[in-house]
Amino acid sequence: MNIVLGVGGGIAAYKSAELARLLLQQGHAVQVVMTAGAQEFIRPLTFAALTGRKVITSLFAAGEPEATLSSAIEHISVAQENDLLVVAPATADLLAKFAHGLADDFLSTMYLAFRGPVVLAPAMNTHMWLHAATQSNLDTLRRRGHRVVEPGEGELACGMVGPGRLAEPDQIAAAVAAEIRRPDLDGETVLLTAGPTQEPLDPVRFISNRSSGKMGYALAEAAAARGAKVILISGPVNLAPPRGCLVIPVHTAREMRDKVFENLQPATIIIKAAAVADFHLTKVPAQKMKKTAARLSLELDPTPDILAELGRKKGDRLLVGFAAETENLAQETRRKLEAKNCDMVAGNLVGGEESGFESDQNEVLLALRSGESIPLPRASKREIADRIFDEILKLRLHLYASDGR
Repeated sequence: MNIVLGVGGGIAAYKSAELARLLLQQGHAVQVVMTAGAQEFIRPLTFAALTGRKVITSLFAAGEPEATLSSAIEHISVAQENDLLVVAPATADLLAKFAHGLADDFLSTMYLAFRGPVVLAPAMNTHMWLHAATQSNLDTLRRRGHRVVEPGEGELACGMVGPGRLAEPDQIAAAVAAEIRRPDLDGETVLLTAGPTQEPLDPVRFISNRSSGKMGYALAEAAAARGAKVILISGPVNLAPPRGCLVIPVHTAREMRDKVFENLQPATIIIKAAAVADFHLTKVPAQKMKKTAARLSLELDPTPDILAELGRKKGDRLLVGFAAETENLAQETRRKLEAKNCDMVAGNLVGGEESGFESDQNEVLLALRSGESIPLPRASKREIADRIFDEILKLRLHLYASDGR
C-alpha cells in the first residue's frame, strides 16, 4: 500500500522516523511530507535515507525561480497516488487546519484533495490538548471518519505532566494496520446496540445512566470498515452516525428490545454493547409530578432482559454481550457469559476517568465459552473494537471447524 506520512512541527517529530521504518517493514511504500516546523526538529535527509524517496517540504519545488505546472499540482498527484494518510505528530495547528479546511502548505493542501482513510496521532502540550478548541476540532475530524490515535500521558518536553505525548510508533503503526485491514467481515451482518436507554418518570423526567455510546459506535465503525453490513440500534447519544451503518434510534429498553427482534433475522453476529436500564416506572403519570412532598417513593418493574432473550433465540448466530462492572470483573463477566448463553462477553470496569463510559479509551477482559479469558490492555475504543472483532473471527472459525462447516 502507498502511504503518505505527514510530519508536523513538534519535538515528537523524531519519533516519526521510527514510524516510517515500521511502515516500511509492513511492506508499504512511504511518501514523507514535512511541514516547515517539522524541519526545525528533524532533517528531511533522515526520511529520504529511510524511505529511498524524495521528501516533500513545500508546495513548490526548491530552487525553482518560478512556479512550474508540475510543482503547482504535485499535492493533487500525491493525494491521488496514495492510499492512506497518517500524520504524526499531528500538532494543534494541523488539527485546526484540517478541521476548518485551511490550506497554506503542502500537507494541508494535499489533505483537502485526499480521499482515502486518515490516521491522526496528536502530540502537544497538555493545556493545548485539553483546550476546548482542540477538542472541538478533534470531534469534527472524528465525525469525518478519521482515526485518532490518542496521545499518551507522562512528562512532556515542556516539563508538564499529563496527556499530550505522541503515541509510541508501534501503536501508530498498529492503528494504520487496523485502518487498512482487509474486509474480513464481508458477508456478515452485525446487529449492534449502543448507548443508554431512558425510562420515563413523567413527561419531563427519566431514569438513565452515564453511557456515552462511544464503545458501541466504535464497534459499528470497525465492523463497517471491515466489510460488514451494520445495523446499529442506538439509545440517545451525542455522536455522529457511523459511516455506512443503518442507525435506528430508540429511547426505552422496550423500544430497543422490539427493534432488536425486528432486525434479528439477517444478523449473523449480535453485539449488545448498550447500557440498558434495569428498571422502569410501573405506571408513568400523564402529567409532570409536582414537588409537593419531602420524599417520593417510586414503584419500579424490571425492563426486558434483551441479552437473555437473545441467548435463548440466537440459533447459530454468534452472540457477544458487554458487562460494565465496578468490582470482581473476571467473576462477573464469566457469570454473565453463562447466565445469558453468550459466546463471548466483554467486561470492563467503569467509574474511572481513563476508561469506561465517557472516556475515549477502554480496557476490556474478554470471557469465552472455552473458559479462556483474554485481557485487552487500555487503548482507544476504536482499537479495542478491532481487537474484539479479531477475537470474534477466531471464535467463528473455531465454531465452524467444530461443527464441520
